[in-house]
Amino acid sequence: MKLKSILLSDLSTNKSNDRHGELIDEDAAIEWLLKHRADHMRNLTKDIVQEGQIYEPPLVHVDDDGRAVVFDGNRRVTCLKLLNSPQNAPTGDWQKFFKEQRKLWVGSFPKKIPCHVEEDRDRIDEILFRRHTGGQSGVGQSQWDAEAKSHFVRRTGKKTSVNLAEEIEEKLKEHEYLGANAKVPRSNLLRLLSSEGLRNRVGISVQKQHVEVTHEDGKVLSALHRIVDDLIQKEVTLDDIWSNSDKKRYLDRLEKEGVLPTAADALEKHKNLKTLKVVEKKQKGNRSSKKTASSKDRKSLIRPEDGDDLTSKSHTKRAIDIWNELQYHLKFGKHDNAIAVLFRVLLELSIGNYIARVKVLHVKETDNLGQRFKKVLDHMLSQGEIDKKYHEGLAKFQQREHLLSANTMNKYVHHSHFFPSDLHLKSMWDSLSQFIEICLKK
Repeated sequence: MKLKSILLSDLSTNKSNDRHGELIDEDAAIEWLLKHRADHMRNLTKDIVQEGQIYEPPLVHVDDDGRAVVFDGNRRVTCLKLLNSPQNAPTGDWQKFFKEQRKLWVGSFPKKIPCHVEEDRDRIDEILFRRHTGGQSGVGQSQWDAEAKSHFVRRTGKKTSVNLAEEIEEKLKEHEYLGANAKVPRSNLLRLLSSEGLRNRVGISVQKQHVEVTHEDGKVLSALHRIVDDLIQKEVTLDDIWSNSDKKRYLDRLEKEGVLPTAADALEKHKNLKTLKVVEKKQKGNRSSKKTASSKDRKSLIRPEDGDDLTSKSHTKRAIDIWNELQYHLKFGKHDNAIAVLFRVLLELSIGNYIARVKVLHVKETDNLGQRFKKVLDHMLSQGEIDKKYHEGLAKFQQREHLLSANTMNKYVHHSHFFPSDLHLKSMWDSLSQFIEICLKK
């Protein structure tokens, strides 16, 4: 592969792009992209401006006239060309859009961009075939499924509903923990705080529209300042927080040093990070009805947000594999029996893992599922891993005929006339999910 920096003015959006077929000229190709991919073009432009770069070199072929025709990356190149010359956009609205975005560009605008140059047109077609015509039984580019996308988001923190790193930086500067010109490595900060479990240890939580402070303000801001300072001073680099186990290792160290907030610092009512004012929750009735609706619409047993900081270890690999199947691959309406049986297996494996790792006393080999569940539940309460209210809610599991019971789960496996109910299984999962997560984190 030959990489070469080419003047933006010498790059030509392909009038024969396979997205649209043969058009009269480059202007027509640009107009087609803006008309038929309008939302994508706006979002891509904003991303390029925010990042100050593009991440993949366009694939180009230099023709006999010296024009570098783009064969892959036409949208990226078009965005850059119109940011450079907004007046060339086909309509007034698009001209206004690109002018406004160009004003947001930080630093000097690139006159040249790195490109992947190929002289052989047949080779270009072979590259395009492998990139854009599907997996081709492993020959082509294999697209990520929902599970893979979720793993990526959990590892990197790339998809949160709010700009977490920006809010943290602004709050630290506002309270003079950082100087006004301090440059926070936002991508590394996002990577470290990529899941709710990790964020909760620092004393924050990302909700749909805002970031909440869950522990005493000063303790949380002090912990965030230490983390950000470690990143700025390169005491902690990308290599130190690449995987979930790396992140937990770093936070464990901060906890031992007394940097992180503790249970004693927990707030009864959470605060909005931006204002540090108490967040008023919706009435219980509204929250309950919303939960019921979302549960009804849910296609999988395990919710997408569950287990965001679980990691697979040698002693939990099978349980985590089952977890992933229930979360991403098995759907109600198609796999109801498989879901019911694997839910039962997951619970049993989780309980077994907790007993083996924590050395719960007084557990006998002859104990049935309900008995072992109760002993683990009692141990969790004694260790402060769950509160009394949650313990009381699950203590009924051992009862024989209760809806949430070991007997019910056994019937899903062994009873020939006991059919799975998706609403019942979802309700059971919503009750047991915290218990199972605690078991699998050991």
